[in-house]
Amino acid sequence: MDPIVSIIMGSTSDMPVMEKACKWLDENEIPFEVNALSAHRTPDAVEAFAKGAKERGIKVIIAAAGMAAALPGVIAASTPLPVIGVPIKGMLDGLDALLSIIQMPPGIPVATVGVNAAQNAAILAAQIIALGDDTVAQKIAAHKAGLGAKIEKANRDLAQIKDYKFKTN
Repeated sequence: MDPIVSIIMGSTSDMPVMEKACKWLDENEIPFEVNALSAHRTPDAVEAFAKGAKERGIKVIIAAAGMAAALPGVIAASTPLPVIGVPIKGMLDGLDALLSIIQMPPGIPVATVGVNAAQNAAILAAQIIALGDDTVAQKIAAHKAGLGAKIEKANRDLAQIKDYKFKTN
């Protein structure tokens, strides 16, 4: 089995956040790989990874980064593949990482999800892949339907609460 999504993080300290992306992709049977590469400590390895990702069959790259948050942009500069940045909460509650990832120069786009929103990155990666893969498209549709079902159940549960004198539903 060859990966089609690559999850890259600046260090293994990001794994507790990125675990949610791994879990979602695994549950939806979307092959992925996970590696640690640093834009500052292993720049040559980052460039080699980014330049070779498409030839290895990778379709989307998810890159997590905190603090200086250069990793997603450095990868995006060296690959034609879509890159999704996940800002990791650290200093300044992740605002520093978020701003670093979203403020890319013209011609080097990085899609960016919320701070620590690794699961959303996995879902966005799957939605991109689903454009050309009906099996993944069906998994996305099922996931979205499940979200609606959770809210419908929550509303049924809320309707059963009778603890308030002025509650009308």
